[in-house]
Amino acid sequence: MKKVLVIQTAFLGDVILATALVEKLNKCFPEIAIDMLVREGNEGLLKNHPLLSEVLVWKKKSGKWSNLFRILKEIRKNNYDAVFNLQRFFSSGFLTAFSGAAVKSGFDKNPMSFLFSHVSKHVIGDNRHEISRNMELLAPFCEGEIVKPRLFPSDDDFKKVESLIRHPYVTMAPASVWFTKQLPEEKWQQMINQTDPSHQIYLLGGPGDVELCGRLEKTNSKAKVVNLAGKLNLLETAALMKDAVMNYVNDSGPLHIASAMNAPVTAFFCSTVPEFGFGPLSDQSYVIQTLEKLTCKPCGLHGYKSCPLGHFKCGTTILVPYPGKS
Repeated sequence: MKKVLVIQTAFLGDVILATALVEKLNKCFPEIAIDMLVREGNEGLLKNHPLLSEVLVWKKKSGKWSNLFRILKEIRKNNYDAVFNLQRFFSSGFLTAFSGAAVKSGFDKNPMSFLFSHVSKHVIGDNRHEISRNMELLAPFCEGEIVKPRLFPSDDDFKKVESLIRHPYVTMAPASVWFTKQLPEEKWQQMINQTDPSHQIYLLGGPGDVELCGRLEKTNSKAKVVNLAGKLNLLETAALMKDAVMNYVNDSGPLHIASAMNAPVTAFFCSTVPEFGFGPLSDQSYVIQTLEKLTCKPCGLHGYKSCPLGHFKCGTTILVPYPGKS
């Protein structure tokens, strides 16, 4: 193989975890050119990535199907020897099946898998991490140790946060796309109030999280809390998380940013469980869940906009730590 494409057009965290496959491909085949296809909005994660030759972008939100055929035309023009599809949906299966590549590797749950040359089973709940499941796509061609995902902030990204890291600090990323994957706001408030006053607190998130983080910033006038939601791009966020005393996150994208930087991380799992395969991978990592035995947990793989039973005990009964205190 001289030129390959890795497809992961899902969410931010999925793209980060897919970089582990890129790392593995490079270890097995140091001379090959590796491209990656992501959905629009996630390409910033891969800026400066030294192992990627090109990042292709599929605009799914505007002209989804016309842009799908545009991307297919670009894929076929690039003459890939192999396509490794980490997605389990029709669109990515369509691109893989008609890519023109000799090797078309993907998961059995993809509806187009009958047209793939190599198919791997995708089983969630067997205690294997997602990066291990993804590595199965390489099994016929490349064996050996599992490698972790990595991101590569630039010197400018580190310079952007340089003034923020002069004193001990923790970061908190309180938001999630799914309500039931998000530690309740009052729990974040409690944790801010319990933080060692010698530690700075940085609240992280995207533009849509500004309001939530703004409320938390005002939680305790004595705490040194700064709302950075919407002010840092993804790689600048990664650069900041790298040197934190601890990063506190939900089962969401920032968890995987921390993993890719091997940054210390504490992850809260409310409606989901780490056994699904999306837990933290950092050398210093912790998982916090409710201690109550709830028959309704987990209630789903991705979470819900509200608790299906109306009580959300998987979130409200979590005991939060005292950041910065031994």
